[in-house]
Amino acid sequence: MAETGKDRVRRYREGMRAAGLRQIQIWVADTRRAGFDEECARQARLVAAADRADAELTAFMDDALVDVLDGTKE
Repeated sequence: MAETGKDRVRRYREGMRAAGLRQIQIWVADTRRAGFDEECARQARLVAAADRADAELTAFMDDALVDVLDGTKE
């Protein structure tokens, strides 16, 4: 008798668990949904405005970038 799809999935999942992994389910934004790109742009503008208004954050990020770049120079 041929193996069913259900049997293959069960065997696959058992193998993954034996490898120390566990299955999880997550929900993510539907990028195909109408208005998704507009909402992304709106949120990006809010974040950019908040970043521009925070001089301390800008200085921190500049310092972090210098640290990263200094670590890669030879």
